[in-house]
Amino acid sequence: MFRLQKSKDFNSVFQSGKSYANKSFVMYVSNNDLGLNRIGVSVSKKIGNSVVRHHMKRLIKESFRLHEDMFNSGLDIVVIVRKGAEILTYQEVSQALIHLMKLHHQMKS
Repeated sequence: MFRLQKSKDFNSVFQSGKSYANKSFVMYVSNNDLGLNRIGVSVSKKIGNSVVRHHMKRLIKESFRLHEDMFNSGLDIVVIVRKGAEILTYQEVSQALIHLMKLHHQMKS
């Protein structure tokens, strides 16, 4: 799993990608030419202190790492955490992210 880190990469996903949301997350997905998946996570300061925000980022990245073989390749993915998601457990985070990937039709069959 590779990460999106540069602001221009995030902006290109926001402009060219499709978005779907559930009560916990908003997910933007765009195709890339690299043949591998890259993920970026955005957590607003409204969510909590730095410990809570970093914990959410770690949960999301770990969930993607463990479920990456279920997803199609060649995607740039940006996940935005919504208020209220900071109380979710790891299992709830995984279920919410898999639900969004199904909405994007990016699950391998």
